[in-house]
Amino acid sequence: MANNRMLPSFDDLLTFLVIARTGGFRAAAKRLGNSPSTVSETITRLEAELGVPLIIRTTRSVHLTEAGRALAERLEPVVAETRSAIADATSSEGAVRGRLKIQVPGAVMEDILPPIIDGFARANPEVRLEILVDDRFTDMIATGCDAGIRYGEHLAQDMIATPIGPARQSSALAAAPDYLARRGKPLHPRDVLSHDCIRLRFASGALTEWEFEKDGENLQLDPAARLIIATTGWRAAFRLAIAGHGLIYSFRNWLEPHFETGELVPVLEDWCPDFEGPFLYYSSRLTPRPLRAFIDFVAAQRRQAAEG
Repeated sequence: MANNRMLPSFDDLLTFLVIARTGGFRAAAKRLGNSPSTVSETITRLEAELGVPLIIRTTRSVHLTEAGRALAERLEPVVAETRSAIADATSSEGAVRGRLKIQVPGAVMEDILPPIIDGFARANPEVRLEILVDDRFTDMIATGCDAGIRYGEHLAQDMIATPIGPARQSSALAAAPDYLARRGKPLHPRDVLSHDCIRLRFASGALTEWEFEKDGENLQLDPAARLIIATTGWRAAFRLAIAGHGLIYSFRNWLEPHFETGELVPVLEDWCPDFEGPFLYYSSRLTPRPLRAFIDFVAAQRRQAAEG
């Protein structure tokens, strides 16, 4: 028998997708500029038209059914392609228009990404840029982003990745001179296990890793923390280290200014490894024109840096 159900409207499907992204009717209504009751009526109508429940509603939360999850996964690339088509259609030759939304970790917002965004924005004044700072390593597509920036260990395998920013970075362990005078200077990474340590925690709940490497010996330590600070509060963590509350492990380029002033001194320098810099990553299926312009801009910058 032929299926005589009417196809749902694109607006209704988009409303459902926004609910899936935001996790609630009120949040979706706020983003769409509608009332929660209108959003609820839209979903009721959509479920009736499709003949399957998409969302399980409780007094405290909203969850997608199996059919709802499958529909959301299929809709994401369709909406992204539609957005790309609109951006291309409204771009005249020689000008790039549209929105570019990038998901990034907080680490690149300190000194890596701002100068890149500054140059790109000046070269492409008709591109609307949105930077979503997220240290939870959530799915880039699910947050409605066109691309993301991550370090290599957190890259999805089905994405295209290209270096952005420095090719190599390094870590550093540091402490205030008066702390080391009181407690002694660690001579081996395992010595930090008996020291006061200041740890940083990602929004996901995971603590940043303390990694050491020398002469083929690799150590990943999880020292007990006297103080734990969210990664967004790393400046406060540095101030606490300067005040003598313990050892701290972080990016060397962030700690370098404090090494220069003598407020902090490096510890176990020959054990602190360097690692690959961050990568810009994006889906191989969709490359909207603003994203392509950004990819080309980053590549041109890297060529200029390599040429000196």
